[in-house]
Amino acid sequence: MPTITPLTADALPEAGPELARLLIDSVDGGASVGFFAPLDFTTALHWWLALESPLRTGNALIWLAREEHRIVGTIGLRLTAYPTGRHRAEVSKLLVHSDARGQGLGRALLAHAEREAAAREHTLLFLDTETGSVAEGLYRRDGWTPVGTIPGFAHSPGGTLRPTTIFYKHLS
Repeated sequence: MPTITPLTADALPEAGPELARLLIDSVDGGASVGFFAPLDFTTALHWWLALESPLRTGNALIWLAREEHRIVGTIGLRLTAYPTGRHRAEVSKLLVHSDARGQGLGRALLAHAEREAAAREHTLLFLDTETGSVAEGLYRRDGWTPVGTIPGFAHSPGGTLRPTTIFYKHLS
């Protein structure tokens, strides 16, 4: 199983190109993560590098799964700055490289983010995912509660409007 480590703002520039390739691989594989296919390297790299400030301020937390000195997965938490919402966090960009799928890495990354959130006293996590996707099945199997489905929420990488399901999970 790959090693899961935190990504720091200082390490982001070096990790950026690999993260861009991971994002491209995910989008090319049909993952609805906010981008149309084909996703070009420059756009993917700029998206990741724009996270330097949120990483530095602590408004974002990102973990990388590394295997044999390459990044094969990632997961993030977006934190709110509002005093009334500091108990919650949004799970973002759970990505697993296409050649590392089917080995439990998505589940391991999700469990890691849940443990890290709980350690920081975030008691409520939430996320959205494309309805009917492999990711939706993962969240259901891992005890996440669906809130509902929003039709036509986001375009798929191929440009078709797709529904999204909103999930939450209380942490102890």
